Amino acid sequence: MSLRAGVERESIHRLWRLEQQRYLQQHPRSVALAAAGREHWLGGVPMHWMQDWGTPQPLHVARASGATLTDVDGHDYADFCLGDTGAMFGHSPPPVVAALQAQAAAGLTTLLPSAITAEVGALLAQRFGLPWWQVTLTASDANRSVLRWTRALTGRQRVLVFDQCYHGQVDEAMVTLVPPAVEGAAGYAAVPRVTNRPGLVGQAADLALHSGCVPFNDLLALEAALATGEYACVLAEPVMTNCGMVLPEAGFHCALRELTRRYGTLLVIDETHTISSGLGGYTARHGLEPDFFVLGKAVAGGFPCAVYGFTDAMRVGIEEVQRSKAAGHSGMGTTLSANAMAMAALRANLAEVMTPQAYLHMEALAVVLAEGLTALIADTGLPWQVSRVGMRLEVGFSPVPPRNGAESLAAHYGALGDVLRLYLLNRGALITPFHLMLLVSPATTLTQVRHLLALWREAVAVLQSGTLA
Repeated sequence: MSLRAGVERESIHRLWRLEQQRYLQQHPRSVALAAAGREHWLGGVPMHWMQDWGTPQPLHVARASGATLTDVDGHDYADFCLGDTGAMFGHSPPPVVAALQAQAAAGLTTLLPSAITAEVGALLAQRFGLPWWQVTLTASDANRSVLRWTRALTGRQRVLVFDQCYHGQVDEAMVTLVPPAVEGAAGYAAVPRVTNRPGLVGQAADLALHSGCVPFNDLLALEAALATGEYACVLAEPVMTNCGMVLPEAGFHCALRELTRRYGTLLVIDETHTISSGLGGYTARHGLEPDFFVLGKAVAGGFPCAVYGFTDAMRVGIEEVQRSKAAGHSGMGTTLSANAMAMAALRANLAEVMTPQAYLHMEALAVVLAEGLTALIADTGLPWQVSRVGMRLEVGFSPVPPRNGAESLAAHYGALGDVLRLYLLNRGALITPFHLMLLVSPATTLTQVRHLLALWREAVAVLQSGTLA
């Protein structure tokens, strides 16, 4: 018997073939639209990663509302993906829809502030605890702007990130560590080497020239890097979320803040995913003290928008940079940044959707989901575990939670994740592609959570029994 993550390989492959056939039979309209899409779209989809769900043909959506998605073949899904956090507060929250409808008749973009600008700034400061803000179109844009500011403020050129981090489409974060065990035999240095991520397309630059990389939770490696005095900032997710989930060890964030201050390095906390932690994000819930704070995706209820906030000390430095720099484009911001529609959606979501009551509902259901999955793992004896940060959960194929990105990736078994995801999708539950992440929204119901748990238990029973009916 050949086991991977506690499941027999052939059982996985047999179920995978059956679920692929089931999908094609149940989704004729999606299959037809995929064929038509391939006439003009790369891979038949408007963005290439839309092919990465593991379905034999892309699933096409007819509508999405609250925590339910309906495909073009009329199937309803309890949506635990929620646009990979973009729709964390539900699809089309009514206050956001109303704000967008009203603003659409009053102008889409003007290149000027509006009557609600001051109110939105006050809401951001109240919600996230930092006094100064700027608005961009995406979190990638926000991170890029912040990295420029940290270089300008410190006079340093390099950026430090954690191995296997996620910060959107930001070049400086697209580096990884090659462990010495892999390269030592070929005569390379006996320490990890920073290099471009292998999956990058068309990247001509050596990103390691301006980026350093250390393992998450490794304070010795972190201090050794910072002690060189060459890093403008550490760009960090408070919890790693895109290589599986890697939680910080006790004391890690206190040490990260102390070390960055000791060595004159600014701290940037990117909460684009960890806004699921609670009201105000992981930063508010755990008392972090970043110099810059980045948030995208969910902040405007799913409408394209992101923000970055900063302290009084950073504002003073930024204004000095602005006074002293030569005239001309700063290299930050786009014409559509802070457009009127984004600002309207941002105000509505902050004031009427992202509420304490919403978070209480989401966390209560996330606890039910985490406890149910943990009980399933215990009952079946599988060497898996569940990690949770607020309303965001991850099932990992390792007996203990990983300490860093490399450990998380080593425990990844794509074939098993793919078949579980497709089994759930074929029976009306949608979870995130790429890895086994689940998210609940204010619109998610206890019935949906219980249905997902029942389907998950059913899928595991089928895999373990080898009865693939």
